[in-house]
Amino acid sequence: MPEAPLDSTISLSELNKKALQFIEDVTSNADQLQHKVLTQILSRNANVEYLLRHGLSGRTDRHTFKQLLPLVSYDHIQSDINRIANGDTSPILCSQPISEFLTSSGTSGGERKLMPTIEEEGERRSSLYSLLMPVMSQFVPGLEKGKGMYLYFIKSEAKTPSGLLARPVLTSYYKSSHFKNRSPTDPYANYTSPIETILCPDSYQSMYSQLLCGLCQNDVVLRVGAVFASGFIRGIRFLEKHWALLCNDIRTGTLNPQITDTSVRDSVMKILKPDPILAGFIESECRKNCWQGIITRLWPNTKYVDVIVTGTMSQYIPTLDYYSNGLPLVCTMYASSECYFGLNLDPLCKPSEVSYTLIPTMAYFEFLPVNRTNGPTDSIPDPTSRDEQEVVDLVDVKLGQEYELVVTTFAGLYRYKVGDVLRVAGFKNKAPQFNFVCRKNVVLSIDSDKTDEVELQHAMKNAVTHLAPFDAAVAEYTSYADTNTIPGHYVLYWEINLNGLTPIPASVYEDCCQTIEESLNSVYRQGRVSDKSIGPLEIKIVEQGTFDKIMDYAISLGASINQYKTPRCVKFAPVVELLNSRVVASYFSPKGPKWVPGHKLWINQN
Repeated sequence: MPEAPLDSTISLSELNKKALQFIEDVTSNADQLQHKVLTQILSRNANVEYLLRHGLSGRTDRHTFKQLLPLVSYDHIQSDINRIANGDTSPILCSQPISEFLTSSGTSGGERKLMPTIEEEGERRSSLYSLLMPVMSQFVPGLEKGKGMYLYFIKSEAKTPSGLLARPVLTSYYKSSHFKNRSPTDPYANYTSPIETILCPDSYQSMYSQLLCGLCQNDVVLRVGAVFASGFIRGIRFLEKHWALLCNDIRTGTLNPQITDTSVRDSVMKILKPDPILAGFIESECRKNCWQGIITRLWPNTKYVDVIVTGTMSQYIPTLDYYSNGLPLVCTMYASSECYFGLNLDPLCKPSEVSYTLIPTMAYFEFLPVNRTNGPTDSIPDPTSRDEQEVVDLVDVKLGQEYELVVTTFAGLYRYKVGDVLRVAGFKNKAPQFNFVCRKNVVLSIDSDKTDEVELQHAMKNAVTHLAPFDAAVAEYTSYADTNTIPGHYVLYWEINLNGLTPIPASVYEDCCQTIEESLNSVYRQGRVSDKSIGPLEIKIVEQGTFDKIMDYAISLGASINQYKTPRCVKFAPVVELLNSRVVASYFSPKGPKWVPGHKLWINQN
């Protein structure tokens, strides 16, 4: 099996060629490699309890594997996970010792899942990272001549009763030798942030020092970014609040006393020198009322913004376009706590066209067909009614079809449903390329209606056009299925950026409510108009900074600042209470949406 290039002794051009050839090789031999990966996983784990329990010991053929092992979600394996977390060292899921648990972000309901991992997974993840810049350099040459300004953060680890670390996957990676001991000769690993600023557990000190170092080196920055779009925008908003302090540091060459972490201070002081001219330039730009294009104004050589803007992150695209003057928004990689999956081979494509090529050496992939529709529909199939025999292998997916991703990993997950819905967008040789559609478990439901994240985003996009004449935009939003009213109704919480001087009339917000309802599926509209099982949709306007407080609350419960994503549907009572405590105005849909009776509807009765 080909290996990803990690040799730093060869020239950069040869390293890039080797990486690109690796991609060609693995995508051309996708099915053979998938079979080899499955055989390796089942052979090495032949005597683990989970496989013995299902009668699979010693069997490595795909047919038997699929016949004997069920598709599972976290609930099915939680008892096994808990045994490992509590100190059972017997081979329950994996023949190799579980080295730590990787935690999911768990921002929507407070639940944090523990995903097992083993030492060798660090090498596997690093091999995927090593492919990103060779791919990017095909489209943006010369990146080795400058630096990347990335806002990366860690979260302090927790420990299970057995002493195993439990931490977000990116915290694990940033603290690993693969990241900390990056070759100083690797030009693609040349960041403006010293490692000490990334590893600082205090989010304020980490953000402040990383922005300061990025500003001090503004002339050599060729790319900027964070993991998620929301994280980078949070950095820009931090700069809006603290630019005067940052400028003072640059002007005087002294570091703000609020930065108390000794290692951070020492690392920053190696970069920070008195520079009144740079400080004056930054101050003059930040003092301006308009922050449009602030990224290209402060970092004038920036070629692109490297952030995830697929799925729920697409909400941030207009804001990023505003701050960056329309620089390319690049999504390079697709990964999760369960597994690293693949990469974007066309990184300069439009955000709406991003597709990820799954690398067949990372895990064994299967795909469960999903019959899901976007926008209004007259057919809402029941996802629980699917026959598991429909599950297909990587090379057997069909163009345009949507699937739920299922993985079998080297670390002990078997036929695990990740919860991501993907759409087949094309192929790279024999390997399919996927659009990320949504997280399967983010829904609103009052009665028999089911509204997923994509429908909600689609409805939001239609509604916010009513705000454009007032030079206003929705900065952040989330939703809630309020069943305290009779009947229950959908609530959307909006934080508004109002740039214009004209107040927005109540009728405009009512039009937004109406547009959202018109954009939702026919089961919802039937419930509103005919069944009267759903009440009028409500939009609640919240104070500025509300969503920052929600993030701060999630972090206080253990979520990672680096993995945090604004939940598009909230159910956790304290978060709902926080939102309601900051409501400044409320508007309801003035009338029911259009619905034509007599359409044949398939409604989930389970």
